Amino acid sequence: MANAAEHSGANGHAGVIGGGGGRLGAARLMLWALAGLLAVRQAAVVLRVPPGEWLSDFHLPGTPGSLPGSLYENGQFTGTPFAGLVLKPLLGLAAPSLEVAWTCVTLLFVAAVGLVAARGLPDPVPRRTALLAAPVLVALMMVSLPVREAASPGQTAVLPVLLVLLAVFRVPAERPSGFLIGLAAALQPALLLFAPLLWLTGRRPTARAAAATFAGATALSWAALPRDSWTYWVQHLAGTGLGGAPDSLANQSVHGALLRLGLSGPGEILLYLALAAAIAWIGLRRAARYARDGQLLLAVAVTGCVAVAVSPAGWRHQLLWVLLAVAGKVGKRAADRPVWPVAVVLAMTLPSSVLLPNLVALAPVRDNVLLLAALAAACAVPFLPRSSPYWREPVATAYGRPAPARWARVPLLPFWRRVLSRPNLLLELLLIRVGYSLYSHIRAAAPTSRTLAEGNGSQILGIEKALGIDIEHAVNHAVVNTPWLEAFFNFYYTSFHFVVPLTILAVLYWRRPKDYRWARASLGLATVLALIGFWLYPLAPPRLMPGLGFIDTVHGAQDLANPSYGAMTAISNQYAAMPSLHFGWSLWCGVVIVMLAPKGWQKLLGALHPAITVCAIVATANHWVLDAVGGAVVVGAGFGLVYVLSGPRGAAVSAGVAVPRPRQRQPERVGAGSTSGSTSGSGSGSGWGDRTRLRRTSTTTSSSAAAPPAR
Repeated sequence: MANAAEHSGANGHAGVIGGGGGRLGAARLMLWALAGLLAVRQAAVVLRVPPGEWLSDFHLPGTPGSLPGSLYENGQFTGTPFAGLVLKPLLGLAAPSLEVAWTCVTLLFVAAVGLVAARGLPDPVPRRTALLAAPVLVALMMVSLPVREAASPGQTAVLPVLLVLLAVFRVPAERPSGFLIGLAAALQPALLLFAPLLWLTGRRPTARAAAATFAGATALSWAALPRDSWTYWVQHLAGTGLGGAPDSLANQSVHGALLRLGLSGPGEILLYLALAAAIAWIGLRRAARYARDGQLLLAVAVTGCVAVAVSPAGWRHQLLWVLLAVAGKVGKRAADRPVWPVAVVLAMTLPSSVLLPNLVALAPVRDNVLLLAALAAACAVPFLPRSSPYWREPVATAYGRPAPARWARVPLLPFWRRVLSRPNLLLELLLIRVGYSLYSHIRAAAPTSRTLAEGNGSQILGIEKALGIDIEHAVNHAVVNTPWLEAFFNFYYTSFHFVVPLTILAVLYWRRPKDYRWARASLGLATVLALIGFWLYPLAPPRLMPGLGFIDTVHGAQDLANPSYGAMTAISNQYAAMPSLHFGWSLWCGVVIVMLAPKGWQKLLGALHPAITVCAIVATANHWVLDAVGGAVVVGAGFGLVYVLSGPRGAAVSAGVAVPRPRQRQPERVGAGSTSGSTSGSGSGSGWGDRTRLRRTSTTTSSSAAAPPAR
């Protein structure tokens, strides 16, 4: 097993490259402060539970709400008999003391996992990564779904992860490291799959020690708790069905997914066993290959993902392994590198309803997001070997040369550089979907006070009367008295709001990638500004103003004592009217089309779209005229912010491509590069400890080499 003294230097990674500075130190301090705040927040959530209820969640004999005798009589305890044997002495503590101690120890375990995992990154490690990896990982784990559930009473999912990481990266001897892995498997039996990984990578004494420790701990629990051991291992087949129905969403294993798909009986069991065997075969072979390649953290993460996926009951709080799989590098282009880590972070921190729309066809994917992430890490994602020429030198991103402002009085703040290449499609779709979900949630959470909204509506109407633009009532009734016009505006209002912007973004992505980023950024900034308006100024639209005689042509007659319009009430804030994004998004579409369309008739259609939209929102009594003015203001501000932060739009096209000078390839190193490339495909190879020593030798002998020039 890898020796910590050999794997890392006294001050960090042996293969740290690049220089440091005060900015990195300040960033590291801020990230640790953020991780601490998130830990305090998580502790506060758990400690809000009343002590009596908190203790009852252990579901152990002798706790309030639990039955005497067996660990599994109430069917709520999900741990192994060995785990119950370890937890029983804790019942002697008073409820408040146990509550505080359990929460603090769990969060300390999470921090320890982050520290050990950050030290396990494969050498050489850039200085920025070496300094920031631990606080970033700890902060991400604090907000991840597994840790949020593992911090609840009685859950021990973080401890097995920590035991395995300590065995791999911090314990030098063979048998002690095997002992730690065996203890982890005694708490979570599927982790016994680490024994085959040890065997495949030449660590056979460690594998034997792990198996012996697991067998000894299990035998001890059989001797102390024979009835509970029979219930867990025989009646429930390693805990299947304990703690909830096997087909519940909490069971993110292949077995749970098959049950959710409607399969059952012997056929489902045979299919599950076949799939589990295939996943274990593929995953363990990949993990062994990454271990021989020097990517020990990735090998550990892949094996953990396999263990949870093939377990009969793989609960969400056991899937911390997926987050550790961000250690692997995917993609030859620099623009593709963020896709895998971003996808993992989103899957591990956000509810599946945010990642995917609520469509019946997507239910199998939405219900198994965490399982699919684990399977992808274990069997599908093509992680790069360290011998790949793209490991440290991905294909560079092309940027446009900076250009001065067209207006001398407008100062530019080059916050981001103009990227000329097409962005990664998967990453764009993920960010657009998550961004829209967050927009919907924030808009729905904006203040919905009816009194305040109607008061603001009266204020808007008064301003319009003073300006002589209070035309809403006349236009609304004129359209109602013209049936074909009413039908046209109703159709236009309900049909083009999302279709046109998405179509424009799709066309720009495919045909004009340089302009796509400019357009997407301006639309996103305008939408963020609109959310601020929704929050600060709730406004009743004309159709919800009592006593003014407006007719809601789209949603039908309204009961103003309880204004609603069917199912939309539950998902839309009816008082988020100022500014009007119906008009704002249509104006954005018009500006983009007029500026970029090559033909005159296309520009004409682009100009007509916001003109027709403003007529539709007024005619249907869904917005005031000043709402459209507000929409125009936020869209103009969005375009202006993009201009200030990234420069003139035409700069990326007219200035040409500024291709960075490629770095010169360094000579092949003995050990880390050439050796891993020659052994990565072999079936046996040297052990993890030998591989680490080779990496240590290679990195120390080349430590005096000059760092390659930055791009």
